[in-house]
Amino acid sequence: FFAACPRHVPDLLATELRALGLQVSREHPAGVSFAGTLRDGYLACLASRTASRVLLTLGTVPLDSVDSMYAAIRAVPWEEHLAPEGTLAIDVVGQGPEWLRHSQFAAQKSKDAIVDRFRELSGTRPSVDLGSPDLRINLSLMRDRASLAIDLSGEPLHRRGYRQSGVEAPLKENLAAALLMRCGWPAIAEAGGAFVDPMCGSGTLVIEAALLSIPGVRLVQID
Repeated sequence: FFAACPRHVPDLLATELRALGLQVSREHPAGVSFAGTLRDGYLACLASRTASRVLLTLGTVPLDSVDSMYAAIRAVPWEEHLAPEGTLAIDVVGQGPEWLRHSQFAAQKSKDAIVDRFRELSGTRPSVDLGSPDLRINLSLMRDRASLAIDLSGEPLHRRGYRQSGVEAPLKENLAAALLMRCGWPAIAEAGGAFVDPMCGSGTLVIEAALLSIPGVRLVQID
């Protein structure tokens, strides 16, 4: 798995994941790799306050040519992850080789490979839904290769669900949680300290501070 997070936050995310009993294998500039079961991946989605996405890595895709990329993506058993009548969306990030400079082109070719496989197997194909797909796929370009993954979290994890309306340039919730962790707020709260934010804006820091100070709020039980 790869849990993405803001830059300069991976150490905090790694600490969170280890506290959940997950096996962290490496810290990256903007995320953490960890190993485990599918349950562990969903646990990271539910319990981490600093992660922005949790990706289940399916494999590496060569970027020698458009044909090699297409063949590698088509070879994945997508029928194990999505019904033929389901919906999908593909997010492309990073920078690939010269022939793959446009992310929209990479997304289109990836979609073609997936739907062509379904069409061959079942005679029908999934459709694209950029807003709320049944399966969100991540293609991370890295020069001569790409990492292909399923986005377990669907939409970004900083969207906690409590924000009813936005303000100009709001602070993302997971970054707010990281700032609070960096300054030692959980320990201060446990010792009985008070929290004051005189420039609260939409109240993101205040709400995240409250959530971090409630004993057991991050404990999640998955049967």
